[in-house]
Amino acid sequence: MKLKTLAAALMLTAGIPMAAQATDLEVTHWWTSGGEAAAVAEFAKAFNDGGDKWVDGAIAGSGGVARPIIISRIIGGDPMGATQLNHGRQAEELVEAGLMLDLTEIAEAEGWRDLVNPVRLLDGCTVDGKIYCVPVNIHSPQWLWLSHEAYKKAGVAVPANWDEFVASAPKLREAGIVPLAMGQQSWQTQLAFDTMMVAVGGIDLYKSILSDKDAKAAASAEATAVFEAYAAARSLSEGSNVQDWNQATNMVITAKAGGQIMGDWAQGEFQVANQVAGEDYTCLPGLGVNEVIATGGDAFYFPKNDDPEITAAQKRMASQMISKEVQVAFNLKKGSLPIRGDVDLSAANDCMKKGLKILADGNILPDGVNVQSADTQGQIQDLMVEFWNSKDITAADAQKRYVAIIEDAD
Repeated sequence: MKLKTLAAALMLTAGIPMAAQATDLEVTHWWTSGGEAAAVAEFAKAFNDGGDKWVDGAIAGSGGVARPIIISRIIGGDPMGATQLNHGRQAEELVEAGLMLDLTEIAEAEGWRDLVNPVRLLDGCTVDGKIYCVPVNIHSPQWLWLSHEAYKKAGVAVPANWDEFVASAPKLREAGIVPLAMGQQSWQTQLAFDTMMVAVGGIDLYKSILSDKDAKAAASAEATAVFEAYAAARSLSEGSNVQDWNQATNMVITAKAGGQIMGDWAQGEFQVANQVAGEDYTCLPGLGVNEVIATGGDAFYFPKNDDPEITAAQKRMASQMISKEVQVAFNLKKGSLPIRGDVDLSAANDCMKKGLKILADGNILPDGVNVQSADTQGQIQDLMVEFWNSKDITAADAQKRYVAIIEDAD
C-alpha cells in the first residue's frame, strides 16, 4: 500500500480529515548524523506524501544541546509543530503546564495500547490517563560494537564478551589501535556506566539503583566492582580524542578503535558506511555478558497552538509515525526496533535480529530516562564525564558521590 493511501485510511479511522491543502509543520529533533538523517528522512517523506510539508528543524549537538532549546521555545510562546523528546519524564512539566497536545482520542481510535510493545513505552507518554506523545522506536544502550578489521590488524580473535574485550586491549595498543572509542559528551559516559552496571554488577543491581533508587545498592560491593571496571575502561579509551558519539563510531568503522559502547543507533552509521553486521562488525548486547536491552527510545510531542489546521496536521503526523510502513522504513535505517510487533522485519540485519529476539524473550529493562528525573540524570552525567576525564578522581570517590545523588533522586 502506498504511504499516501495508508495515511488517508488512518485519518479516516481516527476521524481526522486529510489536509485540504498542504500544512507546513516545523519539526525539531537532534538527529544530525549520517544514519540519523537517513532515518528521519523517512518520516519527512511520509508526511510530505500525505499532502503536508515537513519543515526540518534539526538541532546539532545531541539531545543535551537540543532539549533546552526546544523547551525554551515552547515555554516562551514560540512552539514548533512537533518535537522529538524521549518518552518518560523529560516532558512531564510541559504536559502538566498544559503546553502539549492531548493525543488520547487518536490513540484510542487507532488502538495504540494494543499496538505498542512493550506497553510501558506508551505509559511513558501518559500523564493522568491522557496520552501526550507517540513513541516511534525502541532504543537500547547496552551494546558493544567491534571492528573486525581492527582485530585482524591486531592478530587476535574478535571478542565474544566484555572480559575478552579487556584482555584484547594490549594487542590492540601494540597495533596502534585505541581499544575503546569514547566521545566526550556527558551522556555518552553515563551510557557506558549504566551499560557496564548491567554487565559487571548484574541485572538486579541495575534495577535496584535505577528503578528503586536504592542508595544502599549504590554503595554495595557489587557497585564498587562496577566503578572499578569503569575506571579500567577509562584507561582503555586513552587516545580517543573525539567529541560526538558518531565520531567515536567512525573510529570503529575505520578500524582506528577496537570497539565502542553505544546504543543500537550506531547501526545507522555502519549502514551508511556500507558495512555488514557479522562480516565487518560484531555487536554484543549487554556487552556479551547479560543479553538484555533497556526499552528506552524516542517519541514525538506536539506543542499546543491556536491554529486548527496545524492541530489537524499534528494528528496526521502522529498517525503516520506509528503506521506499519513508516515504522519499518524508519527503524531499518535508524538501527532501532519498531514499537509495533506486527510489522514485517524480514530485511533486518543480524544485530537487529538479536535485539528482536531479546525483546521477544522478554529480557528487557527500564531505561534511565523513563525512571529518573531530568535533574537526577543531569547530576549523574556531570559526575561521569568528570570522572572519565580526570584520573585524579578515584573509583571510590566517584562511588561516594554517586550514592549521594541516588539518595536524593526524585
